[in-house]
Amino acid sequence: MSASETNVKKQTKRHRGPLIGMIAVLVFALGLFVWWLMYEAAEGAAPEGADVTIDGRTGDATLDRADPVTGEPGGTSTPAAPVPAN
Repeated sequence: MSASETNVKKQTKRHRGPLIGMIAVLVFALGLFVWWLMYEAAEGAAPEGADVTIDGRTGDATLDRADPVTGEPGGTSTPAAPVPAN
């Protein structure tokens, strides 16, 4: 089967409006998506903290949660002994 009207210039003029409309909708949707990503990044909650905090002066590890045995908050754990080099 063949198309009844093959006037390309006429078809180009007829389809220009809908194509521009579809492109405008895509640009608008992309703009909304970028805005949403930036909004979520700006309003997101920062991490509260780590379970273990390393003291920069001494190198000791301090637990930031309650000790399961005593129930007391915090505590100190001794770091692992260094492995001697051969």
